Amino acid sequence: MNSSEENAVSAMSAGRSALRMGPAELVQAAAMARRFYLEGKSKIQIAEEFGVSRFKVARVLETALERDLVRIEIRVPAELDAERSDALRARYGLRHAVVVESPTEGEDESPDPENLGEVAADLLAELVTEGDVLGLAWGRSTIHMAAALDRLPPCTVVQLTGVYDAGTAERGSVEAVRRAAQVSGGEAHPIYAPMLLPDPATAAALRNQTGIARAFEYFDKVTVACVSIGSWEPGISTVHDMLSDEERAHYASLGVAAEMSAHLFDADGRRVGRDLGERCITVEADRLRRIPEVVAIAGGQRKAAAIGAVLRSGLVTSLVTDTSAADYLLTESRPAPRPALERADPDD
Repeated sequence: MNSSEENAVSAMSAGRSALRMGPAELVQAAAMARRFYLEGKSKIQIAEEFGVSRFKVARVLETALERDLVRIEIRVPAELDAERSDALRARYGLRHAVVVESPTEGEDESPDPENLGEVAADLLAELVTEGDVLGLAWGRSTIHMAAALDRLPPCTVVQLTGVYDAGTAERGSVEAVRRAAQVSGGEAHPIYAPMLLPDPATAAALRNQTGIARAFEYFDKVTVACVSIGSWEPGISTVHDMLSDEERAHYASLGVAAEMSAHLFDADGRRVGRDLGERCITVEADRLRRIPEVVAIAGGQRKAAAIGAVLRSGLVTSLVTDTSAADYLLTESRPAPRPALERADPDD
């Protein structure tokens, strides 16, 4: 064996020796790891206890991970996708992003699966603090969310939009407001009026009615809001379904790609068809932008592009969605500005 071969064998032996930990090293590493990971002691405290430097402690802990002596598992409920959630939050500049598993084939494949509302209810209980004013806009997802609420700090609850159909108010957003107020023990300020009116004059007259005007007075006090998102197609946008064929064609010609609380957006998040708002009972976009926390609840492939458009509007700070929509949002080629961090308006 020549000298180079001897050196190679020597190096390999040294490597194997370095990879092996003797019993004393194993016991010490296990003890240090227990102090650090289970008992929450600092590296300095551990160093003092064992009479070594904190750098030695750091090396031992690192070795314990490398040798599989310590395994770190990050566990979240099975229905939550932590990796997609964090990626979505970072890409769009959101304060919170929660991605849940999409329904499997044969299960609930509606554009507003109830599990989104259930997760949003838990998020809302986390975000709302005592004394807040909670605003709820009309939408199937917000109705599902309100139905799933089982805890909420004391707060005032106000309705942010009229209802899709005044005849279904008891089963829709009015009931959602009442339910949230009941759970929180706070006041409820519902709006007993349709979302869309025949003309601006009728809408203006309704806004001046005592009960509706009182609700509108709370809009500037809202601290947390929940909204739904619709894409511009039948059955996915309530506003789309309330309009005539001629009106739908008109707004489609303006490039509308998404709808939220009766506000229309193109694919870049810019508002279009602003005249529609004059006929609607809804919170104004400028007021929405001033609300500190606006949580959108929407999922599904059919809504994915619409969700992206609304995220680019800067009106939304947080999102509850599902994996099918998240996969689209994370891979779409359109640039993803981060307006939620500054609440930037793409029209400015």
